[in-house]
Amino acid sequence: MFNGTAANSLALASLCQSYHSIICARTAHVETDECGAPEFFSNGTKVLLAPSDDGKISPEAVETMAKCRSDIHYPKPRAVSLTQSTELGTTYAKEELDRIREAALRHGLRIHMDGARFANAVAHLNLPPKEVTWKAGVDVLCFGGTKMGLPFGEAVIFFDRRDAHEFDYRCKQAGQLASKMRFVAAPWIGMIRSGAWLTHAAHANSMAGLLESRVRGLPGVSVLYPVQANSVFLRLSPEITSGLRKRGWVFHTFIGEGARFMCSWATKEADVEELARDIHGLSSHKPA
Repeated sequence: MFNGTAANSLALASLCQSYHSIICARTAHVETDECGAPEFFSNGTKVLLAPSDDGKISPEAVETMAKCRSDIHYPKPRAVSLTQSTELGTTYAKEELDRIREAALRHGLRIHMDGARFANAVAHLNLPPKEVTWKAGVDVLCFGGTKMGLPFGEAVIFFDRRDAHEFDYRCKQAGQLASKMRFVAAPWIGMIRSGAWLTHAAHANSMAGLLESRVRGLPGVSVLYPVQANSVFLRLSPEITSGLRKRGWVFHTFIGEGARFMCSWATKEADVEELARDIHGLSSHKPA
């Protein structure tokens, strides 16, 4: 695929009919950042939002949503969508995934994993990818390339080839077939074989951990969620928020009820230290 929106939407569409529904966390990427594309490409499959802690849906929530209603007037639950790592920078542990798999099996649900930052999750968990994908019940993984350093490209991986039946037609119809697709696919070979995907992810995670360690405990600063991947969410005082923006720092505040600072494969330690110094300075500033 060219991007994650297409990857997630077409993968889910391949698992669901229009009268089905998809269970996900309230902060799941397919809900907060896809502009309704999963519903559009699946011809109306409904997204059911479940309560979540730190961005992660629990097996109990999956059970509750799956058993909410079973009458013909309600869209039948068909899939669970997991964002790994989550929109709040947390990561599903293997034990959590195993329990979700058990709940999904009890209710005949398929599991889709939005892995835009899958590499960051694997780097944090320090486990072979198979342990947190097909061995944990994941049916289809959308493996993000851009977060690893590729210019574009997302891989959709079906662990049972039968689920990919005619997926190529779905991609073509959605405008996802490049005339020179080999140029989209080729960089993946080098990225995977060289191990750069994990090296880049581990670096991004490390930079996020560095930022969190530099600002934790400062007046006017609260770390909102565990830092387990490449993002740091901070609740900042209005003075610090406006001060950072006046100094040229650009960050979003539309997810997670705080300021989101993202680290990438290209983030330099000096950049993190500069941001931390500015937060320190604004935190200790006393208005006249």
